[in-house]
Amino acid sequence: MNQTAILSALAEEQQGLIELLHEPQKITHAGRDFWRGHLHGQPVVLALSRIGKVAAATTATALIERFEVSRIVFTGVAGGMGAGVQVGDVVVANEFVQHDLDASPIFPRYEVPLYGQSRFACDAALTALLLDASRAGLKSLTLPTARLLHHGLIASGDRFVSGAQESEALLSALHAADHRVLAVEMEGAAVAQVCFDYGIPFAAVRTISDRADDQAHVDFPQFVKEVASRYAQAITQHLLKLL
Repeated sequence: MNQTAILSALAEEQQGLIELLHEPQKITHAGRDFWRGHLHGQPVVLALSRIGKVAAATTATALIERFEVSRIVFTGVAGGMGAGVQVGDVVVANEFVQHDLDASPIFPRYEVPLYGQSRFACDAALTALLLDASRAGLKSLTLPTARLLHHGLIASGDRFVSGAQESEALLSALHAADHRVLAVEMEGAAVAQVCFDYGIPFAAVRTISDRADDQAHVDFPQFVKEVASRYAQAITQHLLKLL
């Protein structure tokens, strides 16, 4: 079956999509709840990634092994890192890197051992559709100010980057290795690697909730409810119409 997995980072995003499902079926597997049904005539499986790279990798593997999905699309929030990437903007990933991976001196910093690479690319065709869907989704929403759409590298790591000093040090280290990241989050690189292993197309979009600085925790729940969840639903629905 040509199923699309919609992987959400936050329950607020998933709940809105669950409510739109036709003939929803809840399936519990690997300690997780998965929802199977149809959105805009497309067969889908909805799932929460859970927080962190290991949890997200488990969820992605379950989607592929148990549900035999044909592609995975990830929505969520991230901290803005690149110049000009501001709160409320949207970043569609073209690649992912793990900012906390360091197996040196055996392997170069950031390189995934035995893979010979530090970045995992998103599927070009699916990402192109996600970019189109993001443009359409943002245009369809009534927003107080114009929001920018960015496309580029996202970094993942098992820590919430929430201090200006930490953010600046992380960005400097990544730039020194020629990783010009636009945003930082906690799951995408793991899902990208799992999809690479299985040969499954993967694409990801993140709404910028903060600048990964000392204000990163301010009004986060409100932002997710009022902004990020609306973005995710609008973008997802436009994407499914394009598939």
